[in-house]
Amino acid sequence: MTSWGRDAATVRRQAAVRDLVMGLGRQDFERRHPGARLAPVVVLITAYEEADNIGPVLDAVPAAIGDLAVSTLVVVDGGHDGTEDVVAARGALCARLPVNMGQGVALRLGYRLCDELGARYVVTVDADGQNDPREVPGLLAPVLAGEADFVVASRRLGQDRTADRFRRAGVVVFSALLSWLTGQRLTDTSNGFRALRIEVLRAVRLEQDQYQTAELLLSAAACGFRLAERPTVWHPRASGHSKKGGNLWFGFRYASVIARTAWRERRRLPGLGGRPALP
Repeated sequence: MTSWGRDAATVRRQAAVRDLVMGLGRQDFERRHPGARLAPVVVLITAYEEADNIGPVLDAVPAAIGDLAVSTLVVVDGGHDGTEDVVAARGALCARLPVNMGQGVALRLGYRLCDELGARYVVTVDADGQNDPREVPGLLAPVLAGEADFVVASRRLGQDRTADRFRRAGVVVFSALLSWLTGQRLTDTSNGFRALRIEVLRAVRLEQDQYQTAELLLSAAACGFRLAERPTVWHPRASGHSKKGGNLWFGFRYASVIARTAWRERRRLPGLGGRPALP
């Protein structure tokens, strides 16, 4: 048996399915956008049945940041509501996975496309309206200035306009835990609004199908990259409900990702007595 109760054969089968679906998603992108190249800055959005919400998000993405052009890339994680049609109507680039695999898988396909097609900086934005893409230039600024490799938006440093007190408490607890593990002060470690250099994505190890934010942060810290935060305004979903499940389930799954990643990276995490690698 492997760790966490999964036997090796099951792990291999899951990896094979994951690779197959990602390959089909890549083929879908090439069919839609033959010969496409990406701008230096890519706003990457993953979406699962967000047709009612993603349009205004796409409309708010800046066309350029200073003298750097911006591309918008959406990875549609399966679903049947026509999200990809909304994306196409807005003129954004799109790759569609044939089945729903989880945000972590969709992000990995997006990261791969960014790396292979010329991006230098990647900013991830939620499709549901909780992030304001007009904040992208400020979020990316420390990376462009050479002050950080990876910047996470923080609703605790800014403003949280949602009313979920349980989720807010979870943000505090998990942020304290990841601050200890990484040896870097963090206040909002479950926020998917983030900006990073492409070199970070080349170096980190990503395996989680869902709740990938913690894995990405821990792996980046283990690789010795500089983490930073910038304030954000966290908005309620524009419509619909979260696909991540209820608070207890979300908390359990998120904690499981932290535990798995911390164990995997234990020799390189300062909080566990490890020594980060040189980036």
